[in-house]
Formats: sequence, C-alpha cells, structure tokens
Amino acid sequence: MIPRYSRPEMVAIWSPETKFRIWFEIEAHACDALAELGVIPKEAAKTIWEKGGAATFDIDRIDEIERETKHDVIAFLTHLAEIVGPDARFVHQGMTSSDVLDTCFNVQLMRASDILLGDLDRLLVALKKRAFEHKDTVTIGRSHGIHAEPTTFGVKLAQAYAEFERCRSRLVAARAEIATCAISGAVGTFANIDPRVEEHVAKALGMQAEPVSTQVIPRDRHAMYFATLGVIASSVERLSVEIRHLQRTEVLEAEEYFSPGQKGSSAMPHKRNPVLTENMTGLARMVRAFALPAMENVALWHERDISHSSVERMIGPDATITLDFALARMVGVIEKLLVYPDNMLKNMNKFRGLIHSQRVLLALTQAGVSREDSYRLVQRNAMKVWEHGADFLEELLADADVRAALPEATIREKFDLGYHTKHVDTIFKRVFGSTGSN
Repeated sequence: MIPRYSRPEMVAIWSPETKFRIWFEIEAHACDALAELGVIPKEAAKTIWEKGGAATFDIDRIDEIERETKHDVIAFLTHLAEIVGPDARFVHQGMTSSDVLDTCFNVQLMRASDILLGDLDRLLVALKKRAFEHKDTVTIGRSHGIHAEPTTFGVKLAQAYAEFERCRSRLVAARAEIATCAISGAVGTFANIDPRVEEHVAKALGMQAEPVSTQVIPRDRHAMYFATLGVIASSVERLSVEIRHLQRTEVLEAEEYFSPGQKGSSAMPHKRNPVLTENMTGLARMVRAFALPAMENVALWHERDISHSSVERMIGPDATITLDFALARMVGVIEKLLVYPDNMLKNMNKFRGLIHSQRVLLALTQAGVSREDSYRLVQRNAMKVWEHGADFLEELLADADVRAALPEATIREKFDLGYHTKHVDTIFKRVFGSTGSN
C-alpha cells in the first residue's frame, strides 16, 4: 500500500520482520509440542526458542537464499538454521509450508482486525457524541435528493451509529472466522505430525485448530473476511456521500473542517472542497475490489494449489491498511464536522411549507374525502409552490374544496414542525439505549 494512505501500526503487521517473527513462533511452538510428545529432544526445543527468540532475522539474507531456492519458507528455515545451529534439524518436523504460511496469514488478519475494531470503537464514540449534540437539530430529510419530510441531524448520525455498530459485530464474527490454525502436514492428513501439535500451536496463538485443512486452510473463511471489510468500506462511503451532499454550496448544512492555511483549489482561492470524504469514497471502492479475488480464491485445485498466494500477498495488506486509514479519517471528519442548523432551517423552508403535504393529505382522508381526491387537492396546490413560488399554507386556505373539508385551524395545525420529531427519543433509545445526553 502506498504511504499516503497508510498508518504505521497497521503497516507493521505486514512487514517482513513481523511475518518472519510469526513464522518462527509457529515453528517454535510446534517444537515445544513435539518435545512434549517425545518426538524431539526438549533441550533442542529450548535452544530453538533461546537462539531464535533472541535473533533479529536478516531480511536481506533470507532474500538472498530465496533467490537460489525459489522458495520463501525454505529460505527462512535455512536462515534460521544459521542462527540456531545443529538443533535446527528438528524444526519443521512433519510440517509443510502451508502450515506456516496459512497460520501466519490468519494471525496477521487477527491482529489487523483488532486495529480495525479499535477504529470502529473510536468512530462509534464520535458518532454518538455528535448524534446527541444534534438530537433536536431539525433538518429536512430527502428522498431521491428531493425534500421529503423533517427529521433531525441527530437521527442521521444515529443511523450511521447503528450501521457501524452492525459493522463491528460483523468484523468480530469475521475475525473468529479466520482465527484458525493448520499444522496438519502434506494434504492435511497428519501422517507425519500428531494432531496434538496443531492443538498446542493453536492455543499458544489464541486460535482454533482448523477442522479439515486439506494442507491449506479453506479460503471460504477468507472470502467472508474480505467481504466483511468490503461491507464496512461501503458504510464508510455511505456516510461520506451524505457529508459530500450536505457540503454542496447550494445546501451547506454540514461541512468538513477547513483548517487554517488549507487550500481548496490551485486556481480558485474561494474553494472549500469535501476532499476527505471524496477520498474515503475512493478508498471504499478499493477495499470492495479486494473482496472479489478473495472469493475467487475459494476454488483451489484438489487439496491445494498456490493460485491464492499472489492474491493474498496483495489484498491482505492493502485491504486492511486502506480500511484502517479510511476509518481513522472518518473519525476525524465526524469529530470536527461543522454543522449549520440555520442553513438547515433555511433550506427546509425554501419551498414554503411543502414538507407538510402528507399531513394535509391524511387530514382530508380522515375528514371523509377519498384518498384519490385528497391527493389531487393537495398536489394541485403543491404544484403552485413548485412552479410559481407560492406559499403552500396560503394556497390551501384559499382552496374552496380543501376548506369545505377542513377548517382553517385544522389546516394550520398540520404545519407544526414539532409533529415530525416527536419520536426522536424513541429512535435514540432503540439505538443507544438512552435518550439523555451522551
């Protein structure tokens, strides 16, 4: 992943140093189990931990060996033997490369998940705080981009909170899905290694033993994992698009924070663009794109092939690093988001009462007018507002057919803004379990 969209903690998970350290730990834990079973000397297992655990693996040396062997795991084991000495002959007993590679990959995905879960937790905190801040900030709800009926900006943020809470639950499940370990040897039959070794390594790494590994851990697990990342990215995009629309000049109900010294355009000094949310929209596209090759990795030949390997070397780091960056950026956007309640009211009143049309429609039906006639009466007055800039309330009061069914006081009462927000507390209680302040 390019540095521009990377954060150090997530990048470190995918570094060669981290990868080789995990490889060593897998091998060393397996040696512990083999020693307990009497397959290798206990002193050898101890030596492997002492010398390998204290070592700093030479990445250049491993790369040099791999250029000759054309095999990354053998290159690592050869370098480890240079460090450990004669007892290194007991390393990798009965194991195959996939035991190391697949278990390591899943450890890395677990660690990446923990960072992403932390990102989501911080985003949830930010959304909750801003939702309660604007629980009663009335704004217009839109369908098809067109004014519909009033809501509150807090409800908008509560919806985002509920969505990202679901995202968090999905990621917890996806993490559990890939938290499996395979130390089963060639074609996964345990012919040359005792299943108890796998159980020991799994426990040591905080994983579960893969029930049937067929030499590789089944990739349906990974397909689900990367699909989950894609769904989370889509939620990031949904919230980003909402903010982008609200920042448009003709709307300007909310806006990304514009810092001192920031420039919006090389040509137009007046510009304040939603660059952060536009960026997150693009990053979301990339994270989603990684889900498809992960699904295509499911169909491997027989007990194993390596068609998945090149894919995962790319999508593992890129998907997790990109999503981590996007989530962290979203936290900052929500925390600093500028909200303009006055503009919300101004926009809501732009079409002079049209947003109350449904209440008038319902009142007419309750007064005995057919739904078809009620709709026709309300719509013909509404169109005057659209086409001529008329005042909706005044047009209704001047319509003899409407007045024949509804008295003036009833019509005026249907324009009460508070009617539309009377259940906001109920929504907040459902989302947050509380209607009080954050």
